[in-house]
Amino acid sequence: MSLGAETTAEEVIDGIDLKGKTAVVTGASGGIGLEAARAFASAGASIVLAVRNAEKGDAAVATIRERVPDAQLELGSLDLTSLASVRSFADWFNAAHDRLDLLINNAGVMASPFERTADGFELQFGTNHLGHFLLTALVMPAVLASAPARIVNVSSAGHHGSDIVWDDINYERRPYDKWDAYGQSKTANILFSVELERRFASRGVHAYALHPGGIATELGRHLEADDFETLRKRASDQGRELPRFKSVEAGAATTVWAATSPDLADRGGVYLEDCHVSDQHAPWALNPDSAKRLWTVSEELVGQTFSS
Repeated sequence: MSLGAETTAEEVIDGIDLKGKTAVVTGASGGIGLEAARAFASAGASIVLAVRNAEKGDAAVATIRERVPDAQLELGSLDLTSLASVRSFADWFNAAHDRLDLLINNAGVMASPFERTADGFELQFGTNHLGHFLLTALVMPAVLASAPARIVNVSSAGHHGSDIVWDDINYERRPYDKWDAYGQSKTANILFSVELERRFASRGVHAYALHPGGIATELGRHLEADDFETLRKRASDQGRELPRFKSVEAGAATTVWAATSPDLADRGGVYLEDCHVSDQHAPWALNPDSAKRLWTVSEELVGQTFSS
């Protein structure tokens, strides 16, 4: 099968056997997180849906079971804007599971008004990167116990909007720009994958970052009418075109491909889109020195180091 922008998660998962595997999917109550969770469940995996809203989580479980009646599903409460919530979720997960084959760091916010997390971080950087960084650190023993295992960080072509602004990551001095802040957080997702790969590939854990494509989901709830023109202009200034919108089923495909494709079994630390390894990333996105630096900064900000 030829893979591309229109490939769906169901097509990617066809023929893949995940029986006996456990996956955690953050932001699994809707959008591409829900569709990825459904695809993994259809292949026999046990899925932990990590969600902030319990009512939406229950609805997601019902949606998956409509298509996969025997799906093995658990709901876990996770609010990535709170490090305490991340720790609570990890404690809950680790008490019940000693293995984790697939960690899908999917949840996120986009172009939100200026706000800070419960711990004082700029909302987009705190949610999209730091919450997932801490979660990954806390469940890493279970991931290592499952090697070969994979970690998938959902980034965005929006990372072209900004490198990491090292002297003011949390917007304590510079004026807030919602698209620059989003770009910084999505760059962080990619750099996190690069350093995860460097540190853990030799132990059988590979990490991937990806652009899922443009998909109309709740992620865009903060968008206003003139934001699309702003995005078009920014993309043009960067020598890019805005991607055309995909269905949710196609939007989840690259996540599922990253998590399951035999073609990626021994290759991580790469940027993916449309079910392919892509070179359409910003020049700063795969910088190994930046990846190391971000790791150190992130450990300091969340107060947690990774198991060696």
